[in-house]
Amino acid sequence: MTIDAIRRAPLALALLPVLLASPAFAETVTVEHASGSTDVETGPKTVVVFDLSALDTLDALGVTVTGVPDAPMPASLSQFSDDGYETVGSLFEPDFEAVNALQPDLIIVGGRSQAKYDDLSRIAPTIDLTIPNDAFLEGVEGNARLLGRIFDRQDAAEAEIAALETSLETLQNLTDDAGTALVLLTTGGKISAFGPGSRFGDIYDIYGFAPADADLDVANHGQAVSFEYIMEQNPDWLYVLDRDAAIGRSGEAAEQLLDNELVARTNAWQNDQVIYADGGLLYLASGGIRAQKALADQVIGALQD
Repeated sequence: MTIDAIRRAPLALALLPVLLASPAFAETVTVEHASGSTDVETGPKTVVVFDLSALDTLDALGVTVTGVPDAPMPASLSQFSDDGYETVGSLFEPDFEAVNALQPDLIIVGGRSQAKYDDLSRIAPTIDLTIPNDAFLEGVEGNARLLGRIFDRQDAAEAEIAALETSLETLQNLTDDAGTALVLLTTGGKISAFGPGSRFGDIYDIYGFAPADADLDVANHGQAVSFEYIMEQNPDWLYVLDRDAAIGRSGEAAEQLLDNELVARTNAWQNDQVIYADGGLLYLASGGIRAQKALADQVIGALQD
């Protein structure tokens, strides 16, 4: 599927953040987002971010933030674990006292922190950059444009979007005849599979792989599967997310878990076509503009190898 075709797909437009029309010189913009609408002053100085996808995009745009969650960071965001940033809670639970003490100009939530939107919006203007699964690419690019407008980084946002689209076009050309794929998540010795339209459905919906199993349930946590199931589906490619490694939890590594005689019978295993995704990016920050490009580039590298 081409990028143009993806854009023509039905979108959950009400969930995509947008700026209402206002003069370019206005100091305040009204942002329509996943949890409502918020008036935001452009060029906020003190910014608190609870969503790592938004943090990835802000970092790509060169925006300085003040407060970040205490969370496992992807390698590309490791600098935000330094003491130079204020800790404002976790990905799920804000430290409201710490947030309030910063007197932020803007708070950004999304995904895991979405449920705290109402509470945080009582402290300062808050926007929710949660991206719906059925409009993921549009959400990634829309968030980049939105943040570019708020922080006067429009040119940087368009450059990042263009770079992502170039990678996706390359990837879609490579997947035209790459065969089928199956997305797996491993955690605690268990395996879940994800199909088109799901949380990790980018492999099919955006990258263009044909699904090995088009009938998988569209569920946030995937569908529990066995080694026998993987063997029966016999994908040409396996795309694997090790959740334990992504969040820094000890456990059997995905490579070890899948290294057995049943999985070894698949085309993917026999042809060395198993991609172990950058878990930090895919699990924690996949809605970021730079993260999306890095994930796409990883798959391009595997297909060109």
